[in-house]
Amino acid sequence: MSKLLFIQYKPYSGAVLNGGDQCTKRNYDMLCQVLGAENIEVLYIHDADNKRSLTSYVEGVLYMPFGYFFGLTPARVRRIVNKAQAYDYVFIDRSVFGIIARKLKDSGYKGKIISHFHNYESAYFDAKIKKYIPFRSILLNCVKRNDRNACLFSDSVIALNQRDAELLKKHFGKTPDTIIPISMADQCADTQKDETFTSVPPRCLFLGSYFPANTEGIIWFMRNVAPHVRVETKIVGKGMGRLKNECPDLLKDVEIVSDAPDLKPWFEWADMMILPIFSGSGMKVKTCESLMHGKNILGTNEAFEGYDIHEGESGWRCNTKEEFITCIHDFAHNPRPHYNKEARRLYLDKYSEASVLARFAKLCNR
Repeated sequence: MSKLLFIQYKPYSGAVLNGGDQCTKRNYDMLCQVLGAENIEVLYIHDADNKRSLTSYVEGVLYMPFGYFFGLTPARVRRIVNKAQAYDYVFIDRSVFGIIARKLKDSGYKGKIISHFHNYESAYFDAKIKKYIPFRSILLNCVKRNDRNACLFSDSVIALNQRDAELLKKHFGKTPDTIIPISMADQCADTQKDETFTSVPPRCLFLGSYFPANTEGIIWFMRNVAPHVRVETKIVGKGMGRLKNECPDLLKDVEIVSDAPDLKPWFEWADMMILPIFSGSGMKVKTCESLMHGKNILGTNEAFEGYDIHEGESGWRCNTKEEFITCIHDFAHNPRPHYNKEARRLYLDKYSEASVLARFAKLCNR
C-alpha cells in the first residue's frame, strides 16, 4: 500500500478549530479515507520538540530572507527531505512551506509532491501583517518565494477557488491541477430541523476570530448598519472579547463570546449569519459552516467567494450598508423559515466531505 507524509503547520489547539485548521483537518481526513490512516504519517513544522523560543524566533528571522518560513531551517528541511524518501507521496498542507517541494525535487525524490494552497498566500499575508511590524517586507518576500516554489516544484497543486487559481497563473505561470473547495464533515445530520420562522427583531450572529478582515468587517457593520436596523447581534470568535476594550461605546450592547467550546448552540440561536467581509483570499470556512447548519446568510462578495450561492435562496449578497439595511428590514417585515433548506442542500451537494472525496482519490491515482 502507498505511504504518504502529511506536512502540517502545527498540532491543533483548543476545542474549536480556526478556519485554516479545519481545512487542514479536512485534507488529512480525506486522504485517510483514500489511503487509510495507517498509511499516513503527520510531520509538524511546529511541535512540542520545536517550541518558539527567543532563539528559534531569531533563527527564523535570519533564515527567512533565504526562503525558510518560520519553523524551517536548512538543516530541518534536509531532515524532512531525507525522511520523505521512504514515502510515495508528500502532501504539503500550506504553500508557505514550498521550499520543501523545491528541495525534494533537487534531491531527486521519485514520489509525488502535492501542495495545497489555503489562500493565495502573498495576498493573505499582505492583508494580515500590519504595516508597522518589523521585518514585514522580508516576511512577505519569503511568502511569495514559497508560493512560487510550491507552484514550480510540485507535481500537483490544489487551489480552493477559481480566483486563487487565476492569481497563481498570473503571478507564477502555474494553473492549479485541481480546485477543491472548502468542505466539512457533516456535523448536523441528526440535528432537529427547526420549523419556526425568523424572529422579530431578527437575531444576527457574526462568527470569526480576532483577525483584521473579521474585526474590520464587524466594526463596519456596527457603525454603518446596526444604527439603522432593529436586530439582536452577537459576536462569537476566539479573541473577539478584545473588541470590547477597543470599541466600548460601539459594542456596549453586544454580547461577545471569545471562547465558545461548542458553536452549535450559537448557530441554533441565530436567524441569520452576517458576514461583512471585505478582504482576504481563499474561501471563508464560516460560510461553509453556515450552509451546513442551514442558516440564512447575509454576506459580501468576499464572504461568498468560491461558493455557488443561489441568490435569495441560500444566501443574500450585501456589499453596501444600504443593501444590508434593506435585506435585514425585509427579514423583519417578512419572516421566513429559521432553517434554510436551500442552504443545507447546497452544502450537501457541493461542500460536504462526500462531495469532494473523488478529487482527493484522483490526486492519489485511486
